[in-house]
Amino acid sequence: MSEWAGVSEFVAVAETESFTAAGKRLGISTAQVSRQVSALESRLAAKLLYRTTRKVSLTDAGRTYYQHCRQVLDGLSEAERAVTNLQDTPRGQLRVTAPVTFGERTLAPLVNDFALRYPELEVQLVLTNQRLDLVEEGMDLAIRLGKLEDSSMMARRLASRQLHVCASPAYLAAYGEPHSLTELERHQCLVGTMDYWRFSEEGRSRNVRVKGRLRCNSGWALTDAALKGLGLAQLPDYYVQEFLASGQLVSVLDHLSEQGEGVWALYPHNRHLSPKVRLLVDYLVESMGTLHMDSLQPQMKNPRANIP
Repeated sequence: MSEWAGVSEFVAVAETESFTAAGKRLGISTAQVSRQVSALESRLAAKLLYRTTRKVSLTDAGRTYYQHCRQVLDGLSEAERAVTNLQDTPRGQLRVTAPVTFGERTLAPLVNDFALRYPELEVQLVLTNQRLDLVEEGMDLAIRLGKLEDSSMMARRLASRQLHVCASPAYLAAYGEPHSLTELERHQCLVGTMDYWRFSEEGRSRNVRVKGRLRCNSGWALTDAALKGLGLAQLPDYYVQEFLASGQLVSVLDHLSEQGEGVWALYPHNRHLSPKVRLLVDYLVESMGTLHMDSLQPQMKNPRANIP
């Protein structure tokens, strides 16, 4: 028998001075209340209640036991309220990791706004292009970009990003604008961490190997190289959109661009999605754009993106 069996029934009887009223309060039968209290007395080897046809009252032992049980039940109620309040108002530590540039330009301002909304939350944002092990590093959430691989992670799509192949007007004036993927062989391609670029041709994804005399794992460095006319670069929109708008860079091969790649929120599938994480993910979905996948589902991790 559980050590808690009969306690709620006993307290209800002590406070209502009636087995019938206690049953109504608890939503159970009078007989069940009586059985539970009798079993409790047998287990304690003590008489807790005086029973007469007119009245139920506490014995000395019952009065002492009631006082302790009331404190315990009050503590449980307080614990439930604390959990409920925690769900309504996030507090405690929230650890998030994301790629550096996307984190600096897009994620950090949103996380900062989220922290302002919930002042009892302690946020640690770790920006790194290394893909940290969420469990080993104690991360609550990771933001990943691009295509994802099968894994034990859960993922929710937050938004999309678009890749652009672009170059300066001076470069295109000197070397011409490519109109097909085969023409890339004749161009200086500014290579990132991967030696291929991603396209969509006739509805199929296609990786095209590229080469050039400049390679760098920094998106900003490749953007600068493209601005200075050193070649073509394939870069996410958050690197180049302002330069495309100003005309300092020109987007090419747009008809072969893949549809927007995913921006993902990942967390371990075996970890309960806490209210603070769920609220942050919902906030990011709302702030970043239209959600393409409405539910949390088994997905993938470790996106193979050219530039973080």
